[in-house]
Amino acid sequence: MESISPIIKVDGLTLAYGNHLVLEDVSFEVQRGKCLVVMGGSGCGKSTLLKSLVGLLEPSVGKIEINSRNLWAGDKTDNSILKEFGVLFQGGALWSAMTIKENVSLPLEIYTDLEDQDIDDLVRYKLSLVGLSGFEDFYPSEISGGMKKRAGLARAMALDPNILFFDEPSAGLDPITSRRLDDLITELKESLGITFVVVTHELASIFEIADDSIFLDAQSKSLLDQGKPDDLVKNSRFVRITDFLKRSESSTS
Repeated sequence: MESISPIIKVDGLTLAYGNHLVLEDVSFEVQRGKCLVVMGGSGCGKSTLLKSLVGLLEPSVGKIEINSRNLWAGDKTDNSILKEFGVLFQGGALWSAMTIKENVSLPLEIYTDLEDQDIDDLVRYKLSLVGLSGFEDFYPSEISGGMKKRAGLARAMALDPNILFFDEPSAGLDPITSRRLDDLITELKESLGITFVVVTHELASIFEIADDSIFLDAQSKSLLDQGKPDDLVKNSRFVRITDFLKRSESSTS
C-alpha cells in the first residue's frame, strides 16, 4: 500500500534571533487534512516557529518542506510556494481603510488575472463560508472582534490554499465566540479538506480542534512530545505536558 506523504515536514529545525537561540533540532510532520496544534508555555517559541513556517524567519539549521518543496531553498524571488498556504494573524491584520470585501479581494487582485466580477463572486463565496454574508461593505471598525477574525480567515482562504496557519485565533475573544471559531475550523477541515496549523495557548481549544499536537518547551528549547492531546494527557512521559493538559481538562469541565 502506497504511503501518503505529509503536507508539511519539518526536519532538524533550529531557530534563533542573532545569538539568541529559541528552538533547536525540531522535527515533526503534519498530515493532509488534519489540524495540528502547537502548544506550550509562554516563551517556548510557538510564534517563532510559525514565522519560519510561513516564510518570515529563515532557519539557522534544518529545513521545512511544504508539499515536498523546500520552503527555504531555491530562487528567493520565486514566491509560488507561498500561494499554497494562507495565514490568519492574531489581530486579523485587516486594512482599516478598506471594506471587508476589499480586504478579501486584495490577494485575488495581486496574484490572479481574474475579472472584477469573478473576484466579486469569489469574495462573496468566501465570506459566506465564514458566516459573513451581508457584511461586504462594512469596515473593520464596524464589526466585532470575532467577525474580524472570520474576515481575516476569509482573506487567508482567498487563493484556495491547502494549508491555513493560525496565530492565537482565539486571543481576545469571549468563550462563546472562541467556541464558534473552533467549530468553524473543524467544519472547514471536514468540508474542504484544508490542513490547519494552529498556534495557541487557549487550553479550551486544544482538545476541541486538534487531530495532533506538538509541545514546545522553553527550558530545553525543544519539541518535547507529539501526539493527540487525549493520548498525551494519559501517556506522555513528561510531567509538564500532562500537567499542562490536565489544566486544560479542568478548565473545560
